[in-house]
Amino acid sequence: MIDFHTHTLLSDGELIPAEHIRRAEVKGYRVLGFADHGDLATMAGLLPVLREAAGRENELGRMTVIAGIELTHLRPVQFAEAVRRARELGAQLVLAHGETPVEPVEPGTNRAAIEAGVDYLAHPGLISPDDVKLAVERDVCLEISGRHGHSYSNGHVARLGREMGAKLIFGSDAHGSADMPTREFAERLCRSAGLDENDVSAMFRHAEDLADRAVQRRRS
Repeated sequence: MIDFHTHTLLSDGELIPAEHIRRAEVKGYRVLGFADHGDLATMAGLLPVLREAAGRENELGRMTVIAGIELTHLRPVQFAEAVRRARELGAQLVLAHGETPVEPVEPGTNRAAIEAGVDYLAHPGLISPDDVKLAVERDVCLEISGRHGHSYSNGHVARLGREMGAKLIFGSDAHGSADMPTREFAERLCRSAGLDENDVSAMFRHAEDLADRAVQRRRS
């Protein structure tokens, strides 16, 4: 299982990083991403902690842990600065909290995040064809979400992503061990969104590529 979109109690998750890692390991994860919610005011305190937690686990070589951040409820005009700052602070992956149908995310967030160069747009809701096209051009992954509520628009994202050649990726948005799916369940959820076996296989190849990119950033 590869999953970049999970949260510890450093934002709104349930577990400290060490237990979060262990619970994921038991569920069969081999690549785990921390993507705690952050903004321009909190990322300087958040990212060093996540980097240390990931680094200590990676020294053991039992699983790969990636220190990322999910930029959450920023104003669209703040994304360029926030993405730049997150990378300066050592974020291996930068996610954006997209325009989910169940939260009052400011309109224009999807576009601003893609333009700013995030790696991954989480739960993008009723994303427009123009924004999907831009995501393809900018090599930004679009999420098929495993989280209740955020997943309501999975079918829309899957359909446009297939039609336009976007890189789709599964993210659990796990806030605790009960939210961490097995690979089998994640694949079933993606098929439920209208994707076929080939699409699902491609999704996890994209995840492999993104994991490699994140590991290279850790080494640089």
